[in-house]
Amino acid sequence: DEPEKVMLALSFIRALYAVEEQIRNDNLTGADKLNQRVENSKATVDTFFTWVERELENADLLPRSPFAKALNYVYTRRSALQVFLGDPDVPLDTNHIERRIRSIAMGRRNWLFCYTELGAQQVGIIQSLISTCILHDIHPYDYLVDVLQRVQIHPNHCIQQLTPREWKMNFMDNPLRSDIHPAV
Repeated sequence: DEPEKVMLALSFIRALYAVEEQIRNDNLTGADKLNQRVENSKATVDTFFTWVERELENADLLPRSPFAKALNYVYTRRSALQVFLGDPDVPLDTNHIERRIRSIAMGRRNWLFCYTELGAQQVGIIQSLISTCILHDIHPYDYLVDVLQRVQIHPNHCIQQLTPREWKMNFMDNPLRSDIHPAV
């Protein structure tokens, strides 16, 4: 019975991706994209979550089964999973982000051998900064060179300006350079 229910859940998901594919094919953006989602995806999402609730109430469902765990996962994240219905700039999934931060997952095995726990935490911080830079189309080297120089002269109350997103808006066009930076 569970394999059939899993196939039904996947059919809901396939329907949502079909709408997204149509949006891409039609090159829809902004309000047009949002209207398309509301007209074609909202009913599927509502039906899906109604079905999830009904399945979770099913007395035959074993609480520790992988299917029950998946249903609970989806149900507890309902509002987050529906954000794409209210914002045309939010994609249906986070695959694009996961691809871009793959280096963090790939490095985990290497981080097991950091000399100290503090060293591992520092590696994680640097890797997160680098991945965030990449997500914001910032060259990590330029960012790190600038911020490491700027941090000594930057006012403490404006420290958020040194986060990658804010740095891009405030300093990317004229970053501080190191003495060894090649002249262009």
